[in-house]
Amino acid sequence: MSVPEPQPILSRPTEAAVFLVLLALPGSEAEIAELLADVSGLKRSVGFRVPEAELSCVVGIGAGLWERLTASPPPTGLHPFRELAGPRHTAVSTPGDLLFHIRANRFDMCFELAQRLTDRLRGRAEVVDEVHGFRSFDERDLLGFVDGTENPEGAAAAEAVLIGEEDPAFAGGSYVIVQKYHHDLRRWDALPTEEQELIVGRTKLADIELPDELKPPDSHLALNVITGPDGEERQIMRFNMPFGRVGAAEFGTYYIAYARTSELIEQMLTNMFIGNPPGTTDRILDFSTAVTGSLFFAPSAALLEDLPPAAPPGVKSTGTPRSAPETGDSSLGIGSLRGQPHV
Repeated sequence: MSVPEPQPILSRPTEAAVFLVLLALPGSEAEIAELLADVSGLKRSVGFRVPEAELSCVVGIGAGLWERLTASPPPTGLHPFRELAGPRHTAVSTPGDLLFHIRANRFDMCFELAQRLTDRLRGRAEVVDEVHGFRSFDERDLLGFVDGTENPEGAAAAEAVLIGEEDPAFAGGSYVIVQKYHHDLRRWDALPTEEQELIVGRTKLADIELPDELKPPDSHLALNVITGPDGEERQIMRFNMPFGRVGAAEFGTYYIAYARTSELIEQMLTNMFIGNPPGTTDRILDFSTAVTGSLFFAPSAALLEDLPPAAPPGVKSTGTPRSAPETGDSSLGIGSLRGQPHV
């Protein structure tokens, strides 16, 4: 099976990013669908002037908007982000209908595309969260550690992120979860480097994973490693970026993770906030607080540009997307990890 062309999820890390989360206004679905079909064109109109800036944009659609926007049945792994209330920390759930993940090697390119998108959506959707991310030295977060070391590369990255023939109606798509974390840098910077390394599970300067016998079970790295029944590590792609305002003493990380199933990212977050075993929560959360949390689906480029329109009010949709095979089976089978390829 030939997998449809995905959105530019697997673009290389860049110097800058703008993350926009929006809520759609009632009755604006047709205009929003028209804008989504034009996103690639808007990106080209901005990006052609400085091609070396490598401008890209990925669009994610939330569960609530999906049901109002299109006749295509929602992917089974798409739902509102579920709050995770642990014994000490909480992964909050915040509303979001649309996500624009804009990246480039120049911030002005990101800014202009963000402006054009929001201009088109004025009166149709409102921005509820906007974060301007920047590259910090050699891909480090504001805690001082390299972020994204464990990202897969090449074919392994596509295998980890993109839905394939196991779900042809949504092939080429991906699930994406975003969270905004605020860091208490005063308390973090007061720790000795050796203690910081035990919390993260890696050395700070050389970015080398600590041996298993030295890595605490509540370290960030230990809780984020998930293996399948075959013993192989299951992977996701993170494109996190630092952000902040020095005058307001706001220092943070914008967490953005893509995966072939939403459950895999949710399992990692469950390990962090609930613990694995329960109660063994991620030590990094003692210094980093999640203030947002949303789940989206990023459809393939072709599906994004040609979403089957929603049925008029009072008319029941057939629920069959144009690209789906004529099987009559509405069970898409994304939601379960069983039977999924292990990556």
